[in-house]
Amino acid sequence: MRRQFHLPESDREFLEARGLPWETITESNYKWLLIHDYPVPMGYNQEKVTIALMIVAGYPDAQIDMVYFFPPLALLDNRQIKALASQSIEGKTYQRWSRHRTPQNPWRPSEDDVSTHLALVEYWLEKERQR
Repeated sequence: MRRQFHLPESDREFLEARGLPWETITESNYKWLLIHDYPVPMGYNQEKVTIALMIVAGYPDAQIDMVYFFPPLALLDNRQIKALASQSIEGKTYQRWSRHRTPQNPWRPSEDDVSTHLALVEYWLEKERQR
C-alpha cells in the first residue's frame, strides 16, 4: 500500500485496528486517503467499496468533508440518492456524496479525526438507506 504522505499516528492506529487496507496518495495537488474493502450496509448495490477522503492542508485542525465511493453506490429499492457528483481519482470515477457537518455538529480540531469522520460516513449511509 502506498504512503505518499503521512497521517497522524492516531489515524494510522485506528485504520490498522479496523483491519482495512488503506493508502495515502497525492494526485493533482490533492491528498487522498483511500480505504479499501470498506463494508457497506445492506440495502446498497455493493457489499464493499473503496472510500476516498480528501485530506486538506491543515488537517487535523482543518476538517475532512464529504465522502467519495468507488464503485458508485445505489439503493437496491431504486430510490435516488441525492446530492451526488463525480470525482476522478487515479482515472476511476468516484461518487462524491455532498454531505457536510452542521453548526450543531462542527469539526472539533483536537477531537475529530478519520475515526469520527468515518462514524459520520456510516451515519450518512444508514440515514440514506432509511430515508
